[in-house]
Amino acid sequence: MRYEMMLPQQIRSAIAENWPVVLPLGVLEYHGEHMAVGMDTLAVVKCLELIEAETQLVILPAFYYGASSYVVEAPEGKGSVHVDAENLLPLAKDMFNGLLRVGFRNIHAFIHHQTENFAAGMPTDLAFRFAGRQAIFGFLERERGEGWWGSEGMADYYAQQAKGGDPFNWIKVHPLMSPEIIAQYPFDHAGKGETSLMLALCPEAVDMAKFSSREWYVRDAPQASASLGSKGRDLILARMRRILMDRPPEA
Repeated sequence: MRYEMMLPQQIRSAIAENWPVVLPLGVLEYHGEHMAVGMDTLAVVKCLELIEAETQLVILPAFYYGASSYVVEAPEGKGSVHVDAENLLPLAKDMFNGLLRVGFRNIHAFIHHQTENFAAGMPTDLAFRFAGRQAIFGFLERERGEGWWGSEGMADYYAQQAKGGDPFNWIKVHPLMSPEIIAQYPFDHAGKGETSLMLALCPEAVDMAKFSSREWYVRDAPQASASLGSKGRDLILARMRRILMDRPPEA
């Protein structure tokens, strides 16, 4: 369900049943002359729309205003919109605090932008990952008081953690493509991989008649196909199902 369309009784049901609550997270960034600037975020949105047809989950309004950076192209006439990670952090923290106060305990964000080395992190995902941790720490201290983790009631914390049921799992940020997917599908910027993915997920975001080979990173885009994109889509959806549909109950 789309969060903005939910009635309060539907929100209460989603909380009681621990539905996944998912934020499509991304940027607005130049992706060559042949592809829409929202590609990174659209890929997440369109995959979640397919998952939504299979299971009960809450989809939050997509966040497009991440740290795109200008490393690919200057923004003038190209469309990239950059918001510094320092400004994203307090906004993301307030967003996550708000969701925790509503009552959600199964919160996820998926991001595709600059995630080829997700373990190290890049500005947008790092801001949201840190914000999630800060939100959880602050919320728990307000709700349970100082020393909550050291109390006798948390004596089974490590056993619960091993089962996936600890409060630090309440908010998680995931790359759209894991290293396992990247090993099987081309990860690029506006090249064959991303263009194919858009042809499979959102073909209206691609117009190969506008293609220009001026930039090195797009030169294999003419090799893109919806069939290749379908392979990437299916790998992504299989992983999303594991994360969102097979997740154990939380603390």
